[in-house]
Amino acid sequence: MTGNAERIVLASRPVGEPTLGNFRLEEFPIPQPGPGQMQLRTLWLSLDPYMRGRMSDAPSYAKPVGIGEVMEGGTVSEVVASNVSRFAKGDIVVGRTGWQTHALSDGSSLQKVESTRAPIQTALGVLGMPGMTAYMGLLEIGKPAVGETVVVAAASGAVGSVVGQIARIKGARAVGIAGGPAKCKYVTEEFGFDACIDHRAADFTARLAAACPKGIDVYFENVGGAVFEAIFPLLTPFARIPVCGLISMYNATSLLPGPILVPHLMRAVLTKRLTFRGFIVSDFFGRYGDFIHDVSAWVREGRIKYREDVVEGLENAPRAFVGLLRGENFGKLLVRIVANATGAPILTQYANT
Repeated sequence: MTGNAERIVLASRPVGEPTLGNFRLEEFPIPQPGPGQMQLRTLWLSLDPYMRGRMSDAPSYAKPVGIGEVMEGGTVSEVVASNVSRFAKGDIVVGRTGWQTHALSDGSSLQKVESTRAPIQTALGVLGMPGMTAYMGLLEIGKPAVGETVVVAAASGAVGSVVGQIARIKGARAVGIAGGPAKCKYVTEEFGFDACIDHRAADFTARLAAACPKGIDVYFENVGGAVFEAIFPLLTPFARIPVCGLISMYNATSLLPGPILVPHLMRAVLTKRLTFRGFIVSDFFGRYGDFIHDVSAWVREGRIKYREDVVEGLENAPRAFVGLLRGENFGKLLVRIVANATGAPILTQYANT
């Protein structure tokens, strides 16, 4: 296949909340595969909060995206042409080829997607990185027991929704925290949580305490900030806190205002024997087989449900990503890629809004 492809690159590093001006849409020739390579056409792009960290050059666990480089991201793609023996034209694969319509790969970091298991885009959601994050963080670190209370923030999102449903499968109570009545209603009625509290409610702290009368045994941290301040007094002795994300802090340019919790937190860690553990899903890649075996079965059986928030077209990815960091998405945020027709070269600098 020849012609033109599109990509979105990092135009500048954000200060605080990203703007559309931090991204640039470019056109480039569709790359042609050489020996040991294959050409991929992107079908689906995943948008996830961790991408905000990749836009910064602050020290972190992963290399930042360079200025002018393609934005980082998980993708589901179709093999258009292959010079790699284990992949054939027409195969559907999942990998990390980024915010672009076409890419080359040697296949070393790709996995085939079994389209008979579930819709192919679930390889970026419930049967992909978010689902595995929920599965490993909850079961390996949280270790919920029957009858315990598990609380998860961002409960309507791709990770949080799976955390609560697995907690229920394991016999625990699942209490979600989400933004707004509509999301909370969906979390309880569709995902089957025992309760869901709107963190925007004026009496959020009181409602959370009422939903957790015996305290919180496992808190799956996705948010941080004011939500954790409400959680902290409710943690029971020997509570476990898997720390997956801190989305409320990703755009911060200085310490957030509020009480200084460190002395109180450290005292509680000692006296309540609390376990905090930060983790990255790649810590558990050796357990992928366990994850896909269990969660794909639970999805087939209807014991785990999922919701997708689909945006059409690569050009709309920046706006959707900015909205993700504001909590505007509802479910797993995906971009359905539509290949651009060949024509005049594209070089779009987004307005700085």
